[in-house]
Amino acid sequence: MFCLQQIIRVQSPDGVKRITATKRETAATFLKKVAKEFGFQNNGFSVYINRNKTGEITASSNKSLNLLKIKHGDLLFLFPSSLAGPSSEMETSAPPGFKVFGAPNVVEDEIDQYLSKQDGKIYRRSYIPQYLLWLWALTCRGHAAWPLCTTEAQRLEHPAGVTALAYSVSWQPFDEDYLNHLEPPVKHMSFHAYIRKLTGGADKGKFVALENISCKIKSGCEGHLPWPNGICTKCQPSAITLNRQKYRHVDNIMFENHTVADRFLDFWRKTGNQHFGYLYGRYTEHKDIPLGIRAEVAAIYEPPQIGTQNSLELLEDPKAEVVDEIAAKLGLRKVGWIFTDLVSEDTRKGTVRYSRNKDTYFLSSEECITAGDFQNKHPNMCRLSPDGHFGSKFVTAVATGGPDNQVHFEGYQVSNQCMALVRDECLLPCKDAPELGYAKESSSEQYVPDVFYKDVDKFGNEITQLARPLPVEYLIIDITTTFPKDPVYTFSISQNPFPIENRDVLGETQDFHSLATYLSQNTSSVFLDTISDFHLLLFLVTNEVMPLQDSISLLLEAVRTRNEELAQTWKRSEQWATIEQLCSTVGVQLPGLHEYGAVGGSTHTATAAMWACQHCTFMNQPGTGHCEMCSLPRT
Repeated sequence: MFCLQQIIRVQSPDGVKRITATKRETAATFLKKVAKEFGFQNNGFSVYINRNKTGEITASSNKSLNLLKIKHGDLLFLFPSSLAGPSSEMETSAPPGFKVFGAPNVVEDEIDQYLSKQDGKIYRRSYIPQYLLWLWALTCRGHAAWPLCTTEAQRLEHPAGVTALAYSVSWQPFDEDYLNHLEPPVKHMSFHAYIRKLTGGADKGKFVALENISCKIKSGCEGHLPWPNGICTKCQPSAITLNRQKYRHVDNIMFENHTVADRFLDFWRKTGNQHFGYLYGRYTEHKDIPLGIRAEVAAIYEPPQIGTQNSLELLEDPKAEVVDEIAAKLGLRKVGWIFTDLVSEDTRKGTVRYSRNKDTYFLSSEECITAGDFQNKHPNMCRLSPDGHFGSKFVTAVATGGPDNQVHFEGYQVSNQCMALVRDECLLPCKDAPELGYAKESSSEQYVPDVFYKDVDKFGNEITQLARPLPVEYLIIDITTTFPKDPVYTFSISQNPFPIENRDVLGETQDFHSLATYLSQNTSSVFLDTISDFHLLLFLVTNEVMPLQDSISLLLEAVRTRNEELAQTWKRSEQWATIEQLCSTVGVQLPGLHEYGAVGGSTHTATAAMWACQHCTFMNQPGTGHCEMCSLPRT
């Protein structure tokens, strides 16, 4: 017998999808179709007839859709199993009164977990003058005149001396009027304020999910040949209309002190070539912006690179993973990247050219693509996204000339739309116009969705333009960059600092001679102050003669917690005694070398155990007269 097909709508946190079925189809078969359509595993979801989770459809092979009274066009409601019941872990990291729909098992950053528990509202105490209260009292009916009618109100003395009625006023963290009246005005609300805006409606954001944009054809479509021989509306990515993003994931970049930035700028001052570095620090609360996040920069790591006066080329860095590991043990993480774009204008006055402004560009298209690539490599973990991540906190800092022809630091991020275009290789730079990008055209190898942006023509009408080319200003989010009034020092500051890595072109090398020189010039009685140098710690771990990667954890913990006792314990270790012996072989006498040896013994004990070759610094076993590495005599 011929059975007419019917379409059943199924609503989930990801949206509504249509399932084709027949009246005689069993519930088990229908649920298998639902699982395939939504990409769920078996028992990974529940389907209900009613929105309030009543009338659950079980995987029965004896009940048909007709028996369950499910007809053509009916709307069913799907809930993932992890969302079927309230989870205390989810509720503690979500805004008050909000249930998470996305990836609840994702571990968010500590700052995100902290901000998600905050109220976020801005409270101000205001005053109603006495004369207005008297006017209100004249309109009172049925009771005594003021002040008897306001006995429940709090009466305070106004700062100006006028008796007034005090009351509290609150604003939401996403209130545009409040943000625009700040000094300076805030153009972008914080990311957590944006979440509160999404979840602040009557439904409390019941089905809110932050979707990552995709510019690729969906895989698994079997109704036609693969691209370029076929495509359909089901697998075709939607067209993208570029909009200026209203929120930002990071609201402020703060260098802990001027020394961190000055040491980075020294490379340009000495060579005139541009330079690049990674920012290491931490994310903290930015209290000037409601629910804001600040990226605090404690150190700058300079990877291998080739810089000229107008270009930068990054080289492969074999130490990248080790640097991240050491930073993590110090309580730091990679929070962004920085580069210089400086051209000297007057060497006598020390001025630089003001080249990045509204008449030229703030970030070039190539820099936007680089920033998008970095942000894609460092995604922001987010429970509200089905993918487990949304956007990025990775920031871009530029050292360039300002309006006063002095060096200024400017901060930026690129939008999530730009991240998607870069990730799916849909955006190209324009060679002759750095302020313009270009959306690729579809080819036989790649389908590229249409990209549009809105502009205003000469008659004042809003028009939609194809993004070939497109102004990169639609992709950029600016971030304030500051230095604190009271400097902060995660690492010690020395008059004779240890050389920065990968500066061989300046003649500044990291070796045991530079280490011995540094230790001899820093005679502080507090060992922790001497050893608390980010670049020195990296050298101790990554040097080729005696790397301490497996034995430096105690020292890193001492630097992280500022514990001098732990630092002294590590100083009495055999590893540090060996380091001192290596330093003594380069002809630099270290102060207090006789005080400590291997495991608290004398230096005679350490010397009797092993000896360092004067030619290659290889540590040899006692009793040998020639170096085992270079075969040269001991003396």
